[in-house]
Amino acid sequence: MRKINTFWNWFQDNNQTIKNLINETPKTQKHLYFWLNRHLGYYCKELDFLIIFPKKEKEKAELIITANGNQNFFSQVNELIKKAPALRHWKFTAFIQPTENINKIIEGLDEPYVFQEITIKTSEIKFLPLNYDDQTKKLDITVYLKNFKLYCNTKTWEQAIYIIIQDLLGEKSAYQNINFVQLAQMPNNHEEFIHLYELQYFIDTMSSS
Repeated sequence: MRKINTFWNWFQDNNQTIKNLINETPKTQKHLYFWLNRHLGYYCKELDFLIIFPKKEKEKAELIITANGNQNFFSQVNELIKKAPALRHWKFTAFIQPTENINKIIEGLDEPYVFQEITIKTSEIKFLPLNYDDQTKKLDITVYLKNFKLYCNTKTWEQAIYIIIQDLLGEKSAYQNINFVQLAQMPNNHEEFIHLYELQYFIDTMSSS
């Protein structure tokens, strides 16, 4: 409890500066990010954060606390958010939530992800199931990518796909439903493959069958 209060007291003292961080100099941004990460680490080193800055001045900024899919630290995320202060300009969220832009993805109008040398859109990714474990209710899948052969030797692909799946399903669902992800080059003939944005629907179908 004491460590939780220490974190929120520091955040409350600096919340206006953090909210306007996107307008600060790179030096100030680096300084604040360092101390935000350090104070979160004082509470639990396994947790991480994301900040969603508002597009309009009067909108709230959002601080998302994540366990990066590690169930062992889900309770720490929940406890921290439960004790969050009521700040007029902030929204506090436990875990990365499922995307609300699914219609844009279906229409191919989604914004691309950029990971170092890789640029990819969720709408361009497909998958096929490998195995579904009835006991654990977890799914193994193969994810097919257009330019996988070009960058297949980099670990960036694995990190990118994990983030994309987490954004699609939400942090908790990704951990609870996905066991293993294998990456492969998209073949020329992939009409029968399943769009990645249909993954949650596929999981729900398997669970109810």
